[in-house]
Amino acid sequence: MSNSSGLAFAHLLDGQGGSSELNETDLPAWQADHGVLWLHFDYTHPDAERWLLEQSGLDSVIANALLEDETRPRTTSINNGLLMSLRGINHNQHAHCDDMISIRVWIDPHIIVTTRREMSSSAAELDKLLNQGIGPKDSAEFLIKLIDLTVDGMSDTIASFEDMIADYEDAVLAGNTENLHDNIAQLRRQVISMHRYLAPERDALARLTLEKISWLSDYDRIQIHEISDTLIRYIENLDAVRERAVLVQEELHSKTAEQLNARMYVLSVIAAVFLPLSFVTGLLGINVGGIPGANDSHAFTDVIIMLTVVALILLILFRWKKWF
Repeated sequence: MSNSSGLAFAHLLDGQGGSSELNETDLPAWQADHGVLWLHFDYTHPDAERWLLEQSGLDSVIANALLEDETRPRTTSINNGLLMSLRGINHNQHAHCDDMISIRVWIDPHIIVTTRREMSSSAAELDKLLNQGIGPKDSAEFLIKLIDLTVDGMSDTIASFEDMIADYEDAVLAGNTENLHDNIAQLRRQVISMHRYLAPERDALARLTLEKISWLSDYDRIQIHEISDTLIRYIENLDAVRERAVLVQEELHSKTAEQLNARMYVLSVIAAVFLPLSFVTGLLGINVGGIPGANDSHAFTDVIIMLTVVALILLILFRWKKWF
């Protein structure tokens, strides 16, 4: 099997942090005593699906789980092995910051099989470390490093969310509210989307520390627990961003309502000033006989002066009552 047929890369760990890269022709000759084998597949390729189901030697339940299209983070122990699904940030070009990549993992003391649809930065980093000779030495170190890279890859995205909500808070205080409604709504959608996967991932890591797996030492469990604490902190940061976004939206709605009320108040004052003036002009404009001043050449000027005086009196009255 080659890269073009679904195998992204294959490593035979040497137990010293390095590995030997294998290809499809080497896989049938591999034996458990040769060392830990790591195979990373693009599960959408038909050849990868065929190999996992027919040639991998994995239980059909495990093989089908590695080929599932939509998965939520989980941890299941099967015969001293672990079947896991993890979600990490999609760092590929043109990807959205809330787009989460799923990586499926089967790991036991002898073989590690991971599958993905899009390139996973965590898997790519592990491939790089092994090529440099500073990668994991066994299955336990591989699992811990994979989880650590997956969780650590979230830090920049969550920090950017915190910076964005801080900018939006400053914008509300400064009165720069253009497009702010849409921006806050988009941020809330992104945070909710990430939280949807990180919460079950926290539970999956918590369960991992409790599983009775012989090749995980107490020190390994402590490391996983520390990574889980980091993930919990990220989730708490997401919750804080979501709550701050709600408060910013409420403040924005409040300021919008205040602006609308102020404008309506001004219009009401103007209407109150012109209401008696309109009444007088309407009354004088009726087309019937006996209108005062109809034959007086100075009547129009007198009416204007009268209306101006009435308007000034009303304005002084409103100002005295502190209506504006």
